[in-house]
Amino acid sequence: MDGEKATLPRVVGVVGAGTMGSGIAQVAASAGFRVLLTDKRSEALARARQTMAESLERIARKEAREKDWIGSTLQRVETVADLDALGESDVAIEAVFEDRRVKTGILRELDRVLGPDALLASNTSTIPITALAAATERPQRFAGLHFFNPVPVMPLVEIIAGLATGDGTIDRLREFAAALGKETVASRDRPGFIANRLLLPMINGAIGLLDDGTASAGDIDKTMVLGASHPMGPLALADLVGLDVILQALEAMYEELGEGRYRPASLLRRMVETGRLGRKSGRGFHDY
Repeated sequence: MDGEKATLPRVVGVVGAGTMGSGIAQVAASAGFRVLLTDKRSEALARARQTMAESLERIARKEAREKDWIGSTLQRVETVADLDALGESDVAIEAVFEDRRVKTGILRELDRVLGPDALLASNTSTIPITALAAATERPQRFAGLHFFNPVPVMPLVEIIAGLATGDGTIDRLREFAAALGKETVASRDRPGFIANRLLLPMINGAIGLLDDGTASAGDIDKTMVLGASHPMGPLALADLVGLDVILQALEAMYEELGEGRYRPASLLRRMVETGRLGRKSGRGFHDY
C-alpha cells in the first residue's frame, strides 16, 4: 500500500446501525457513495432508516434542498441482515459499541469476506488500533476512522494508524473523509487518541464536582460555556453522547492506562444503572 495512489471507494460497508453507524451511513450516502449497512438486530436497521430520513429532512429544510434529494440519498443505503453481504465493499467501517471482544469478532469476519484490496477501519474512540488490527490478516490496510457524534453535524474525523498501517491506507482514508466533507486530524495509536484523551477526564471531573456537591449541573456547564468558551457544557455533552457510552469509554481508558482520572465517577455508574442515559432516555444530568 505504501506509495499507492489514493482512490475513492465505490461501495462503503458499515457494521452497526446505532447512532454512529447510521450517521456514518448517512454522510456517505449524502456524498454519493453506495452504502451497505448491517446490524444483527433487524429493529436497529429499521430504526436507522427512520433516523436517517428525519435527519435528512432537517438538513433539506436548513439548506433548502429539493425534496427528491432525501429519497435519492436514502436509496443509496441498502440495509442487509447478513455481514457477508458487505463483501463487495471497498472500505468497511466497524461502528459497534466499545467492547474489544465484540469488535475483534466483527473485524475478523469482515476480514474474511472483504476483497484483498479493501480497506478495513474501526470507529473506536478508545481501543488501540494495533490491538484491533491483530484480529485481521490485513493490518497494513487497517486503521482507525473515528467520527464524532452527531456524525452528520460534526466536521471532524480522527485517523489513527496502527503499527503496521501503510501510508497508502492513510492517504485513501484521508481522501475518503474529505469526500464526506470532513476535516481530519492524525493521531498516534494511543488509548483515547486525541479527543477522548482530553475530553473524558473533563467530563469525569465535572461529574465528580456534581457528586460532591461543589455546584449544580447548570452552573458547572455554564462555567465551561461562559468561562472557557466551550459550545456546550461537559454534563450536557455527556447527555448528548449517552451516559452509557461515556461509561464504556472511561472503563476502556482506565483499563488501558490505569490512571485515576479515567476511573468512572460513582455517580455516572449509578445513573447508568438506573436508566438515566441522557437525551436518548429523556433524562440525564439535565431533563429533556
